[in-house]
Amino acid sequence: MQQEPIVDVRGLNHWFGVDTARRQALYDISLTLERGSFTILMGPSGSGKTTLLTLIGCLRAVQDGSVRLLSQELNGAGEAQLVAMRRRLGFIFQAHNLHESLTAAQNVMMGAQVHTGVPDALAEKASVHLLRLVGLAERADYLPANLSGGQKQRVAVARALVGQPALLLADEPTAALDKESAAEVVDLLIRIGKARGMTVLLVTHDNRILDRADRILTLEDGRIVRDDRRAPA
Repeated sequence: MQQEPIVDVRGLNHWFGVDTARRQALYDISLTLERGSFTILMGPSGSGKTTLLTLIGCLRAVQDGSVRLLSQELNGAGEAQLVAMRRRLGFIFQAHNLHESLTAAQNVMMGAQVHTGVPDALAEKASVHLLRLVGLAERADYLPANLSGGQKQRVAVARALVGQPALLLADEPTAALDKESAAEVVDLLIRIGKARGMTVLLVTHDNRILDRADRILTLEDGRIVRDDRRAPA
């Protein structure tokens, strides 16, 4: 029996504003994301990339159309359901959003406590394991101020993974990184995603990482205009 896609979007439309200021941002978006896939969503500024990401990630309410996430319909979902669904996802953003007063390990632990509600002892064990996985075991006790940009983003990756999400959503995670650091972050996501069967949807303008995706979706003026699929690496 074929598994249902992690994400199944059908006829999705979205608007911002009201009355004469109302503007449509997404037009009839349909797409599916399969388990373990690594998809890049690209397009010019204002094309609707982040809006689509936030709708899939339960950060906005679905207005029109269908978004099925982990077999649950999001159109009509209440705030409590959206919060519960968000806790099953991983998020990475351009700004790493680390707490400057917490060490790398404590930042990852906080993700475990927020998303999984695990006891402190288990959260600490998980944070150490994930920092080792992203190559930062020796910097677990460092504050963010003492980490490079690439290292901070790897801490953010570890924090996003601590809840063992089936879907990880990343919004411009490499934009502020140099070429080498950007490649390291993306390769980490691919390697860990494949090992865990985790689906990754990454929004980017970064042409340096396009060759690493097995699918590239291009959005223009709120519409998907290209869907390029590649053989998995």
